[in-house]
Amino acid sequence: MIRTLLSDDLPRSRALTVLLIGIVLCLALAPFLFPGVRTVDTAARICIFVVLVASYDLLIGYTGIVSFAHTMFFGLGAYGLAFGLIHIDRSYLAMGLGTLGGALAAAVVALLVGLFSLRVRAIFFAMITLAVASAVAVLFSQLSSITGGEDGLTFKLPRSLGPAFKFGTETLDGRLFGVRLNGKLLAYYLVFFCCVLLFLALLRFVNSPFGRVLNAIRENEFRAEAIGFPVIYYRVAASCMSAIAAAFAGALYAVWLRYVGPDTTLSMEIMLNVLLMVVIGGMGTLYGAIIGAAVFVLAQNYLQTFMESAASLVEGIPVMPNFLTADRWLLWLGLLFVISVYFFPKGVVGRLRRGKTVPH
Repeated sequence: MIRTLLSDDLPRSRALTVLLIGIVLCLALAPFLFPGVRTVDTAARICIFVVLVASYDLLIGYTGIVSFAHTMFFGLGAYGLAFGLIHIDRSYLAMGLGTLGGALAAAVVALLVGLFSLRVRAIFFAMITLAVASAVAVLFSQLSSITGGEDGLTFKLPRSLGPAFKFGTETLDGRLFGVRLNGKLLAYYLVFFCCVLLFLALLRFVNSPFGRVLNAIRENEFRAEAIGFPVIYYRVAASCMSAIAAAFAGALYAVWLRYVGPDTTLSMEIMLNVLLMVVIGGMGTLYGAIIGAAVFVLAQNYLQTFMESAASLVEGIPVMPNFLTADRWLLWLGLLFVISVYFFPKGVVGRLRRGKTVPH
């Protein structure tokens, strides 16, 4: 049953299995294990970025395509859902139609970019995607009458997903294990279960015959073409699939934030963060997306708090409090990335699967 659910792609490492199960269980029970607005928000962001990172790994890790336009597809999905809720109504049908519209737009853009650009060398394709993504971000920032410009769009979800919606029997008094049974809890589990389904779909895709051809193209493009596989067709199809998954992740991000804007979905900062998560987790393995997203989002949200605590502990030591000040959290985040690349050159997943000692 488990093998079938995971498309016969098991972690192949006891330590990795324990780590993945721990992360998934923490995410599944986050509202009950870590009650609080900030912790639940962090868990929801991890779920969404797992899908976004996995969809990008489909390109860079499984197909060997370097793209800087992935947040463009992420943004198209988010704006699609927002347009559906604003221009149709506050219903699940509008959410579905908006999400499908955003995913279709992402697929069409990925198809056009792929057909015109994937024939060139990798570095030139990366530059083309960067130019297209930048142009789309500027376009969405300027079309204030449609996209809200720099201010973005705020919209209302169906009432059952709002904090004011209560559910549960009278005996529970609106709480379960001390957690309020409201629409925000439903929204979290909507995000969680949709992310689980999307991740399993991507896992199935990369372990299908189509996915194995993508691996062959990544390893040796000329040999794959010589034995009869149309390389451009497979690369374009993989690009479209990756764009659709990113658009779904963007729609879920919009559901959670109840807001969409250029800075939250289309910025180059998000693209760089996704690239870092792929490297930390390990390219060419979707399980790396789970670990990379969890490590990076946790560091992004709690590293400052940790540094404040550490600085208070070394107050009597010269220089150390200044070195550990929370204002320098980006420096420590950069050091964390450098250390992870040095000790885990193939990512955490690659390191755990290999099971050898860490180099000295």
